[in-house]
Amino acid sequence: MDKVVATAREAVSDVPDGASLAVGGFGLSGVPNVLIQALFDRGVSGLSVVSNNCGALESGLAVLLAAGRIGRVTGSYVGANKEFARQYLAGELEVELIPQGTLAERLRAGGAGIPAFYTPAGVGTQVADGGLPWRYDGSGGVALASPAKEVRTFDGVAYVLERGIRTDFALVRAAKGDRHGNLVFSRSARNFNPLAAMAGRVTVAEVEELVEPGALDPDAVHVPGIFVQRVVALTPEQAADKKIEQRTVSVSAARGSVRG
Repeated sequence: MDKVVATAREAVSDVPDGASLAVGGFGLSGVPNVLIQALFDRGVSGLSVVSNNCGALESGLAVLLAAGRIGRVTGSYVGANKEFARQYLAGELEVELIPQGTLAERLRAGGAGIPAFYTPAGVGTQVADGGLPWRYDGSGGVALASPAKEVRTFDGVAYVLERGIRTDFALVRAAKGDRHGNLVFSRSARNFNPLAAMAGRVTVAEVEELVEPGALDPDAVHVPGIFVQRVVALTPEQAADKKIEQRTVSVSAARGSVRG
């Protein structure tokens, strides 16, 4: 039952070229940077990644992306990642952009053993009708477009059929975890990490604080250990390394002034 692995490199040692990965994180929050760096150090390439976004500020999945190690991305947000946009438009990267809520539910459904589900999101658009450019040819033309999806009407409302997502591996980052793989996430890091953890056939979690079994309140566990196969305990320095994508500060009001 002890799922703790000594190092991140050992935890991802069997991830092969061409593997599919569900990767947790939302922006730069809750990104499994240590596990991603271990994959980079191993030289793994041709990866198919499912994640909300593909990293930023040369952090997270942006490390693999910049090195040309990712062949396909399924996600919902490009953001300010200029290299992502460049590779996509140049025909170097296949990209399936889908509504964010649909991505979340596709991951959850895959982890729950649900092969497909109907949703109204995307009905009447290229999400349902097909034709979204998945890969460009490098000259502005579309080399590969999304196919049309089944649309059915229930109680007078049209819904599009979406497939659940299962991946070979999942990489997630948790605030706390025990040796049995039970995980607790903090704030925004909870957005996609639990869903990614469920979707992977082999799920690897890096945890900022490793605790002994029984230390976690069962009611506070966000992902039970049955979904997690490997746990890597981060060092204090690794746990504290958290970047901010867009730092904003407020200017204190001058003494005696009134804000309104």
